[in-house]
Amino acid sequence: MKFIQFLFKYNTPRWFILLIDLTICLLSVFIAFLVRFNFSVPSPSEMTTEAIYNVFYIILGVRLLSFLIAGTYKGIVKHTSSKDSQRIFKTLTIGSLSFVVINLIFYYGINKTFPLPFSIIIIDYMTTLFLMITLRVFFKSLYTEIMNPYREKSNVIIFGAGESGIITKRTLDRDAGLKYKVLAFVDEDAKKEGKLLEGVKIIGISKLEDMLSKNDVAHVIISIQNLSAAKKKKLIDICLKYDTKILNVPPVSNWINGQLSFKQIKKIQIEELLERYPIKLSEDNIKQQLSNKVILVTGAAGSIGSEMVRQILHFNPKKIILLDQAESPLYDMELELGDDPNHVPYEIVIGDIRNKERMENLFKTFQPNYVFHAAAYKHVPMMENNPSESIFTNVLGTKVIADLAVQYNVERFVMVSTDKAVNPTNVMGASKRIAEIYIQSLSTTANTKFITTRFGNVLGSNGSVIPRFRKQIESGGPITITHPDITRFFMTIPEACQLVLEAGTSGEGGEIYIFDMGESVKILDLAKKMIKLSGLTLDKDIKITYTGLRPGEKLYEELLANEENTIATHHNQIMIAKVKKYDFQEVDAKINQLISSFNAQNNFQIVAQMKALVPEFKSKNSVYEELDK
Repeated sequence: MKFIQFLFKYNTPRWFILLIDLTICLLSVFIAFLVRFNFSVPSPSEMTTEAIYNVFYIILGVRLLSFLIAGTYKGIVKHTSSKDSQRIFKTLTIGSLSFVVINLIFYYGINKTFPLPFSIIIIDYMTTLFLMITLRVFFKSLYTEIMNPYREKSNVIIFGAGESGIITKRTLDRDAGLKYKVLAFVDEDAKKEGKLLEGVKIIGISKLEDMLSKNDVAHVIISIQNLSAAKKKKLIDICLKYDTKILNVPPVSNWINGQLSFKQIKKIQIEELLERYPIKLSEDNIKQQLSNKVILVTGAAGSIGSEMVRQILHFNPKKIILLDQAESPLYDMELELGDDPNHVPYEIVIGDIRNKERMENLFKTFQPNYVFHAAAYKHVPMMENNPSESIFTNVLGTKVIADLAVQYNVERFVMVSTDKAVNPTNVMGASKRIAEIYIQSLSTTANTKFITTRFGNVLGSNGSVIPRFRKQIESGGPITITHPDITRFFMTIPEACQLVLEAGTSGEGGEIYIFDMGESVKILDLAKKMIKLSGLTLDKDIKITYTGLRPGEKLYEELLANEENTIATHHNQIMIAKVKKYDFQEVDAKINQLISSFNAQNNFQIVAQMKALVPEFKSKNSVYEELDK
């Protein structure tokens, strides 16, 4: 056995494969003669020895020439694929058709005889095709079995008995370095249940749990390309129950040269458990609004800002201006845009939204029609310790951009806000609420349409909990959670940005749009699922520790203040918050006073003024709680 394994480590020489193929052709001609003459040697009256030799010479000569041209002998036999079989089929078919042509040439142009009996041509073609393909498949199977004995293989279940499922199985079979055996296909189609696909039984989804409980299954591979988020979540929950790892086949567009590799089949990410139904956008309306317009995105190097840029590119803007003060991430965006096939004109601007002179030069130079304002400080503990910076960036920065939008006749100003602005318990949330109040009141005096969009945490954003948990798991733990009961709303970055575009291009001005964030997620449950998805065991491989709520942090977040309610819109995932109206002159005076307190650098004085502007701002787990007494 070890000697055979040693032989299989090396590829068979091409000349040897060609020799075997010609031997098969010789054998096929011999078999064809035996079948043609009922397994008896033909008499001289039926066919002369010279004629028989001529048949052998012609067939072998044509086969050799066709093999050399088509390169059928160049394939690696132990990795034979359907493409190799297709090449053999085409080569043999063309060769046999050439025999027919030779017969016609001899009959009509030379001596009114057929040098190759048509029955011999047909039998030879079928025999050669069968033997060449069968022998290759046999050696491939032998190689797979010898290099991966059955007893060493791990069980795998493929979810999806369609074309993608077949390709997935063939990928596993082809990759001999992987010791996997497909135990079953699972499919939702009841008509397929009980049938065999490539020798593997197809079972219904209702029987998956029973199979997982009775067998040691290493992986369930999801091969279906368009499986809904709800079904995927249900499937993953079943697998996690039995500590079975889940893998996902990437979209066909990501396959290398149209061929799937096992290395491309990746682990399911926690983000996929939190996915929801795809958003349906009013693309015609968005395109009508953004097409051929100059669009400014502030915070364009951040998580939300960069995705806003990517989404806007699809709507054919005249030019897009990327503004940020983070040099390296902005440079990365410049490289990305340079590779974009749409080739939308763009400008990269490094600048601080708090610097009025720099921002005015930007507005004067580029004359933007739309502003998507995503630049902000957003980390709660950081801003709790640095309230002067929160008002300088989140309030003054927003005021500078908004005032310039009015001055330079910007059509629409769309501000990206946060659910932490609702009944704020921290400085960051209060600063964003003050920014909301300013642009909401400014909209009553300006031609520019000011629109606010408000949503919760986005998956994968800079500083969000999931990347942090992932790093902690990779480093061996522990995973740190502030409180066992803490919950958060989650939304994917593309989903959030799509809704920002939808709301921003449909608003009439002055609205605060809130998004349907779905159900809140318990962070503890999220951490446990991430541990299981990583193939680890809680309290054995990795632990969870609790650090206590951070300054200003809430246990539960909300999207609407207590006094607010909502108005439905044309989109079922977007609502308008009914909020209190503000007088611009009064708000402007108070905000200017708040901003002027920056120079004193007195944190308690700054926070006290913020509470005066936002009466519902009640600090939690913070030194500023005494201001609420």
